[in-house]
Amino acid sequence: MPLILGTNSIKDTGYDVDNSLRFESSSTDHLSRSKSSSETSTTIGTFSFWVKRCETGATTPIYSNEVEDGNNRGYFTYINTDNFYVNNSVSGQSDRVLSTTQKFRDLSAWSHFVVAFDTNQGTASNRVKIYHNGNQITAFGTAVYPNQNENLKILEGGQTNKELVGKIYGADNSRMYLAEFHHIDGQALTPTDFGEFDEDSGIWKPIEYDGTYGNNGFYLDFENSGSLGADVSGNGNNFTVNNLTSIDQSTDTCTNNFATINSLDKNLSDVVLSEGNLKMTTTAVNKGSRATIGVSSGKWFWEIKIGSKGNNDILIGIAQPSNWSLDYVGSSSTSYSYASSAQKYNNASQSSYGASFTTDDIIGVALNMDDGEIAFYKNGSSQGTAYTGIPTTDFILPAFSGQSGSGVDTDFSVNFGSPPYSESGGNSDGNGYGNFSMSVPSGYYSLNTKNLSEFGWYYVS
Repeated sequence: MPLILGTNSIKDTGYDVDNSLRFESSSTDHLSRSKSSSETSTTIGTFSFWVKRCETGATTPIYSNEVEDGNNRGYFTYINTDNFYVNNSVSGQSDRVLSTTQKFRDLSAWSHFVVAFDTNQGTASNRVKIYHNGNQITAFGTAVYPNQNENLKILEGGQTNKELVGKIYGADNSRMYLAEFHHIDGQALTPTDFGEFDEDSGIWKPIEYDGTYGNNGFYLDFENSGSLGADVSGNGNNFTVNNLTSIDQSTDTCTNNFATINSLDKNLSDVVLSEGNLKMTTTAVNKGSRATIGVSSGKWFWEIKIGSKGNNDILIGIAQPSNWSLDYVGSSSTSYSYASSAQKYNNASQSSYGASFTTDDIIGVALNMDDGEIAFYKNGSSQGTAYTGIPTTDFILPAFSGQSGSGVDTDFSVNFGSPPYSESGGNSDGNGYGNFSMSVPSGYYSLNTKNLSEFGWYYVS
């Protein structure tokens, strides 16, 4: 399992990004805008954004600009082979396409991309440049560059409601988190305009962009929950919000990465994730998943809100990465759980513990990896210490599963500090992070990387 990468491991990033926007494809979440015809340039422009994907093997559109119809458009996206893909399509001509050989499958960390266009360049490979985390990508499976001085559909204006974020017009929507989205109209910039390598760790991190934007440029920081498509560049190029609400505004960002449920570490056919990989639906018994971040020290807190329970048993707890086979939590010697049937499970043995829980109940989890203990709360009331003697010589991850019953789907949502549901509790940890229903126990912290860099060793699964 790799150590966490990107700005995810820097406590003091200097420039902090407060919010991201969480897109869910099943809700057709996206932003749209009628793009002005008074563009600064149709040959030169730059896009910069940070993204955390929620699934592999699926198309993840970032940005699309369509002129007239689907045969005349430009876009960049992850395609379903997990390559990053830039396309400029013109009806009756061959597409101008760049598709990276590098695949981007890390769903636990944030990535920064810069896409810069300048078709006035004499050298074809200088007309489109793609950068990832500060480094230029030069290896492509497909590389068809624009002609010199070619007008690019991705930069053209004049169309109505066809400049899209999180969607390709008439086609795919995204499952992703997106932050710090800049479009610079009329300049071909480099990553150092938007980020830098941390002098201590060498990790790529964002900086504040202090340049101009051109006529059609914009900057989306997603900080206004009542106007999530607001352009704060000064241009007023605001986007219309489609199916996104204030709940989709997240504090999981490229300068403070929060844990989610790991879509690469679950029963693939029987566990469905949604809402930024914070909602889990199980369609069969004894099927589970773990989180993206594990810990071996420190004290940590998170909550789970129960959705549809039916006649199934829901098990909430922890597990080591290698010794639990993703069936029910508590089935192995190093997985421990609290069940909705008022039982606790470890090593396939059960005993009575706490109160039963059901739909709309909120279960708090307090994991003490300094002393090897775990306790649970139901709607803010302590159910007592469930287990002691939890091994602290290896990493432990939050884990979740259904266990018994049949015929009814079970779902629940996990709150690692940036909930996927409306939460009015307003309770944060001692460092001011998170929005929890109950008061966070003293000395416990939410599972984000600002806290982790201060209080514990950790990794991503």
